[in-house]
Amino acid sequence: MPGPKDLDPSTSPRAMIGAELRHARENAGLSQAELGEPLFVSGSFIGQLESGTRRLQLEYAVRIDEILGTKGFFERNCRALARSKYPDHFVEAAEAEAVATGIRHYLPLLIPGLLQTPAYAAALFRTYRPTACDAEIEELVATRMERTHLLDHPTTPLLWVILDEAAIHRPVGGPATMAMALRHTADLAHRHRVILQVLPFAAGAHAGMGGSLKLMEFRDAPPLCFIEGVDMGKLVDDPATVARHNLTFNLLQAAALSPQDSLALLETVTHAYEHGEQHP
Repeated sequence: MPGPKDLDPSTSPRAMIGAELRHARENAGLSQAELGEPLFVSGSFIGQLESGTRRLQLEYAVRIDEILGTKGFFERNCRALARSKYPDHFVEAAEAEAVATGIRHYLPLLIPGLLQTPAYAAALFRTYRPTACDAEIEELVATRMERTHLLDHPTTPLLWVILDEAAIHRPVGGPATMAMALRHTADLAHRHRVILQVLPFAAGAHAGMGGSLKLMEFRDAPPLCFIEGVDMGKLVDDPATVARHNLTFNLLQAAALSPQDSLALLETVTHAYEHGEQHP
């Protein structure tokens, strides 16, 4: 029987690696738990690799090839797939985001990447990298805009965003850029492509003051949570931790304005930017 075929990382998502892993494991007569045992991981972790919601790390790929007798297949493809256009700390989150059926996101200071316009993203990247050449900034913006194509599908993923009021009052890129960014966000809400809430200053102290929070749900795998800071991020799959962060998001939903009131506030602030009336 011929062995598995090496995958082209430019055309094959990691879900295909997962499918090959499931095929090889079943051919070896092992359950997910039995494969996970020598790797010191749970059977559910193997399931996440097979469903494509988790990235196969090189250390696991090498050991899997040894256990399943796949002659370096997973190591070769793992090395190929490691060449990502995303920062190391965001690679797994970006790949999980791409296959998620539901995404709930709270950001305290920024409009989320999936809702950003090119001008808004460019202003952010230029702030982060003040000495970068224009070509580097353009490449970063292009990569971010590629992610926004997740919203081209009319219903999937279900996206629920809670914006802190600070994010809409901070004039990233200046009034014109902010007006365009907020108008784009409002348009997505009007088209029912995103459920949008604003957490107002009047809410006072709230459950999300520790930072950003992204929760992702999947059709055939347990939910994940992504916690992000400056040049760092962590993808969490521990059920108790994910449940705790899920409660945090629920508390933020309860403290935020309704979607209707949130959209009205967004329209008011957008109008102010468009007419030079908005002040930082």
